[in-house]
Amino acid sequence: MSTRPTAVAGMFYEADPGRLRRHVDALLAAARPATGPTVPRGLIVPHAGYPYSGATAAAAYCCLADSAGNIRRVALLGPAHRVYVQGMALPADDSFATPLGPVPLDRDAMQQIAHLPGVCTSGEAHRLEHSLEVQLPFLQRVLGEFQLVPIAVGQCPPPLVADVIDTLWSMPQTLLVVSTDL
Repeated sequence: MSTRPTAVAGMFYEADPGRLRRHVDALLAAARPATGPTVPRGLIVPHAGYPYSGATAAAAYCCLADSAGNIRRVALLGPAHRVYVQGMALPADDSFATPLGPVPLDRDAMQQIAHLPGVCTSGEAHRLEHSLEVQLPFLQRVLGEFQLVPIAVGQCPPPLVADVIDTLWSMPQTLLVVSTDL
């Protein structure tokens, strides 16, 4: 099994697991929960460093406070910043590491979208990408266990992105998280 190591721990968020846990928990505790009994199927969340966007991200993620166990899969889409991607890139790894532990990838779901137009596999597109990584500690603290479908989106026609989103959206117990920059 291969694990994508953290790329921005210690820069965008705390590298120490205890400090990271306390920081994320404090941000979530300070966020105002959404009203209403409905758990969202999708969120639009910023991906900057926690000092800049952590409170806004927490406001989105606190909506999932009662969702642990009900969400099995998180489809996470963010822009590719470091490597040019023609289309959308899935990673070659089996998990993504954070200081809070590994997040397993949903290889079955990834295989279901791998054949769609515009989708490729590129470990290099994910190696240093922060737009997806910074979301993971929040998801780990709110959801506990889940599987991840990380997608780095590059130069890609919107209808191709929509086809991937539609396919993932149709899978039960799936949360869609999209970066505000996308």
